[in-house]
Amino acid sequence: MSALHLHVHRWDPATAPDQPTILLLHGTGGDENDLMPFGRMLAPGAALLGVRGNVSENGARRFFRRLAEGVFDLEDLHRRTGELGDFLESAAAAYDFSTSSLFALGYSNGANVAASLLLERPAALAGGALFRAMVPFEPATTPALAGKKVLISAGRFDAMIPPAGSERLAAILREGGADVELVWQPTSHGLTQGDVTTGHQFFAALTRS
Repeated sequence: MSALHLHVHRWDPATAPDQPTILLLHGTGGDENDLMPFGRMLAPGAALLGVRGNVSENGARRFFRRLAEGVFDLEDLHRRTGELGDFLESAAAAYDFSTSSLFALGYSNGANVAASLLLERPAALAGGALFRAMVPFEPATTPALAGKKVLISAGRFDAMIPPAGSERLAAILREGGADVELVWQPTSHGLTQGDVTTGHQFFAALTRS
């Protein structure tokens, strides 16, 4: 049975050959359209799959519940991560792409659920660019992430995510075998031109490899 109904989404097919598929995961308050322009800047020509989070926090869309700032409802996180993984399997069949070439592009809450996907459902993604991500949970076992390429673009002055949080996420992913690049931006939680440059370089390198 298809799980495509689990998420409101938008599919924009690739406009150039030999491009990866980019999964767009918005921050709190966004939707499936939110990161489309950002995705186009970072990966011109790639297929874009924008997904809407299913949780509402005072009317703002998220991918999973939180109990307080930086404190996640882990039961809900695990359930929503599983649903997103199921959705991606159905989306791959419906839109004819392989999860072996599917890369997340996530911001804030979207970056956190992308990290959760890598830890819980490694086969769902080939890697991703995570902007302002933190550790979603401490995995009980080391995830199998060999061959996956991950960019973590962190804000040096991010009041929501201390530097140790970004470094710990990078360490967890590396322990699983992922090829992780941690880049520090001289900014806080918002996205900057530096993120555009860093992200574009990350996705351009994928098409050359």
